[in-house]
Amino acid sequence: MQTVLGSNGQIGQEVAKEIYRKYSKKIRLVGRHPKKIHPTDELISADLMDFEQTKTAIDGSDIIYFTVGLPMDSSLWEANFFKIMENVITACKLYGSKLVFFDNTYMYPKDSEPQTENTPFIPVGRKSIVRAKMAEMVLSEIHNRELDAVICRAPEFYGPDKTQSITNTMFLDKIKEDKTASIPINSSCQRSLIWTPDASRAMVLIANTPSAYNQTWHLPCDKPHSYKELRQIAEKILNKKVKARVIREWQFNLIKSFNKSIQELNELLPRYRQDNLFISDKFKKQFPDFKITTIEEGLSTVLD
Repeated sequence: MQTVLGSNGQIGQEVAKEIYRKYSKKIRLVGRHPKKIHPTDELISADLMDFEQTKTAIDGSDIIYFTVGLPMDSSLWEANFFKIMENVITACKLYGSKLVFFDNTYMYPKDSEPQTENTPFIPVGRKSIVRAKMAEMVLSEIHNRELDAVICRAPEFYGPDKTQSITNTMFLDKIKEDKTASIPINSSCQRSLIWTPDASRAMVLIANTPSAYNQTWHLPCDKPHSYKELRQIAEKILNKKVKARVIREWQFNLIKSFNKSIQELNELLPRYRQDNLFISDKFKKQFPDFKITTIEEGLSTVLD
């Protein structure tokens, strides 16, 4: 049995599809209101803040995929994520389940240095501190050899369907709607983006490779691109000019005092000032046959 926690999200859904395609038909989907993807899926409705419900969700599972997401709300993250992670880790240890933790880069320094699996955590901002502590909880279990676990880390998403990211919501969605796309702060700096189906496929591959456990993996990305280059690729795909404007940092600061979404976004903005380079060479060397979706292929899918 392979179990997906947070199965209604884009990553969770793609994880379940990849498990079904390549590894197992015995899949359990867990969430507040989980929905079947395949006829044989087992559904469990659970509040992972409750340990008894968490135990029920994990009991009998060989592999647990932690793809749980919460709204972009710092107070909610601080109140919920630590307890959820503690419950999941305890239940995994109780039942001997392997844990696959889907992580992000919030805790990395917000500078132009290339990010590798050995990049130190220097969290700045409340959500960054939460994500650093969650990763440290998993790393502690790995260090103590009390749990078979793996951290699968991804940079900013872009992708189809329900993919939520700054690039999707401010840039690609606007282009699809034939509106003026917004570019945060700098149109020329290079940025690593990961195609959400690639992130899920790579995570499932790692999860089903026994030798990959008890370490951190950067999930695979195409080469970095600037927003200026993304705009040019979009124009080539659509065969028309794309309207876009750069939103400067002072403009974000101007409206954040009365816009809750911008307040929550604020701690991430420094990563848009300069290059943001995510290195996934370790994965590419270990899994050379993995097909990475190019930016051109991904944009064609989103925009067509």
